[in-house]
Amino acid sequence: MKIYTLTKRGLFLLLVCLLLAVSVIAIVATTTTKAIETATTPRDIPIYCVETDKKQVAISFDAAWGNEQTETLLDILKEKNVKSTFFLVGDWVDKYPDSVKAIAAAGHDVGNHSDTHPHMTQLSDSDKATEIKNCNEKIKALTGKSPTLFRPPYGDYNNDVVKAVKNENMYCVQWDVDSLDWKDPTAQDMVNRIKGKISNGSIILMHNGAKNTPEALPLIIDAVREAGYEFVPISQLIPKGEYTTDHEGRMHLSTN
Repeated sequence: MKIYTLTKRGLFLLLVCLLLAVSVIAIVATTTTKAIETATTPRDIPIYCVETDKKQVAISFDAAWGNEQTETLLDILKEKNVKSTFFLVGDWVDKYPDSVKAIAAAGHDVGNHSDTHPHMTQLSDSDKATEIKNCNEKIKALTGKSPTLFRPPYGDYNNDVVKAVKNENMYCVQWDVDSLDWKDPTAQDMVNRIKGKISNGSIILMHNGAKNTPEALPLIIDAVREAGYEFVPISQLIPKGEYTTDHEGRMHLSTN
């Protein structure tokens, strides 16, 4: 029978190997636990559209940078007698206060699109709250009303973002119909896309600075109306009361 004697060096190497093995096991266990927690934690999904029997849809505009087209869009909406929703970034509010007042004076919803247009999921909880609050305060100072609607920049959200919005007693709102106007499609392409995707309770995404949006907007309004739909601002599309969102982001009023 052979008898093995550990030298100091051998004993040291053995201890190192044992420590490495323990570390690997700990990492695997932690990763597995986090994966299980992620899989079992319900997703808190924003409002992408609304469950309703009414043939109503909402059209919304995100305003984060330029302002060359805002007045034109407001003129078109006025001419067509459409009330919409504008989601404004705080930095944009700082640059174009007269446009903010004009949007509100025309009867459109003024929503919050963050203060500086960051990826909200990458911020701390306190910074998320600051982004929301700062923009709210800027809009309220100009319009007299604090927004009740928030749209995350880039559509980027997670449970913590939705929670931060709800903590401010606001609705976190996305969209279920993207005009893709930011890709500069033709006006008719936008009409065809939107008309083919809308349904009761849809929320349409557009931007105040996209190249072909002013040309497309009156055509979109006419086409959607011809399909039998009425335009309402998001604040009117959303029913009041406790609600849930399903896996598609469709808003349902809670039933007791």
